[in-house]
Amino acid sequence: MKIPISPPDFQSLINHIIKDSPEKLGEMFSSGIKPAPKGKYHHWDKLRHLKLPSTVSNHEEWWLAIKIARKALYKKIPHSDKDGNPFVFGEPDTVRRLLHEIDVHGGGELKTTEQVANPNTRDTYLINSLIEESITSSQLEGAATTRKVAKEMLRQKRKPRDKSETMILNNYHAMEYIKDISNESLTPDLIFELHRTLSNNTMDDPDTVGKLRVSDDIYVGDDRDATIIHVPPKAKELQSRIENICNFANTTHSTEFLHPVIRAIILHFLLAYDHPFEDGNGRTARALFYWSMLKQGYWTMEFISISRILKSAPAKYTRAYLHTETDDNDVTYFIVHQLDVINHAIKDLLIYLENKSKEINTIEQIVRKSSRLNKLLNYRQISLINRALKNPDAIFYVESHRGSHNVTYDTSRTDLLKLVQMGLLNKMKIGKAFSFTATANLKQKLESI
Repeated sequence: MKIPISPPDFQSLINHIIKDSPEKLGEMFSSGIKPAPKGKYHHWDKLRHLKLPSTVSNHEEWWLAIKIARKALYKKIPHSDKDGNPFVFGEPDTVRRLLHEIDVHGGGELKTTEQVANPNTRDTYLINSLIEESITSSQLEGAATTRKVAKEMLRQKRKPRDKSETMILNNYHAMEYIKDISNESLTPDLIFELHRTLSNNTMDDPDTVGKLRVSDDIYVGDDRDATIIHVPPKAKELQSRIENICNFANTTHSTEFLHPVIRAIILHFLLAYDHPFEDGNGRTARALFYWSMLKQGYWTMEFISISRILKSAPAKYTRAYLHTETDDNDVTYFIVHQLDVINHAIKDLLIYLENKSKEINTIEQIVRKSSRLNKLLNYRQISLINRALKNPDAIFYVESHRGSHNVTYDTSRTDLLKLVQMGLLNKMKIGKAFSFTATANLKQKLESI
């Protein structure tokens, strides 16, 4: 990956202006140039190629005016980089707009969707989201398996066959663990336990699981071209740094308000920057983001997968870190990127829920036409029938049905056997387990009942 070109030094630009044209400096401060022109928080690496506004004569002047506007917004984050320089961030209009969209779409709109609001269907969609996040977060860090195989493993609750499947199963358990500790304050021990859950049976050295790294011979690189893109802090600093991260995560009664979503994103950034473990840092950082969101009352975030969006454009994810490191530790770049990701994930989920609602309504119309079906089928059976209609070759198991809806084994088994009794599913034995498939002409059989 190409490392972004660092911006011109701010003080050097100031000195140059003072030397050549002192009156221009005042013009810079009163230019009206925004910290994010046209709503885009551009890094110098991109800005230097953009068309100049009429109010400046070159890109260095434009950058200076933008940095003046940004510095006026900067707030310090109580954590420093490896050289002792503080991280900062700002809240320009584009950040406030994206936060508002999250509060509207990820709060009110998502809470009122039928599938999330209805306790009968909520568990089904929550489990789908946990599965999606578990798979894609692991794939971001190298897990090599298909979504179909991974979903089957999680739904059927079978043992993983290799390291990739183990990573995914661990991620699923970690997401469940986060829910269990979402009311607790963050401590180093909780972070170690989270890493242990995520990394069990996946590390080259089992003794490093759930423990801070002890080596400084570690860096973050681009697997495609072996470019070193980040060298984290020294191992001897990690204990104090992780304690500092926990203090930041837990401090919510400061005199200065910090938006909960920004707090969660910064927590994500800091853990990934410090890179405190031999491996699994990205998964741990993303898991802490979810912990922070749940801790601060954003329970609807359980239903979205940020890793699925990150996986679709991993280079943008990496550049968000690099833009911060190459421009005065300005974490605003990472915040804007993550806010975009969250909003994208929320909108995708709303579209998905709308489509699923239409699919279920199609089946429910058939059910409503039959007084017998209306009395006999519950929402779990309707969901399964819908899947069978979409994929006639699908195979269902008691464990997979149970895992999809968070019900007991007996409830799952009863659901499937009842559909067999009605002639809607076929039952056969594969090995020690029974499997179920849709009968031929399923839709016509539904309509004839």
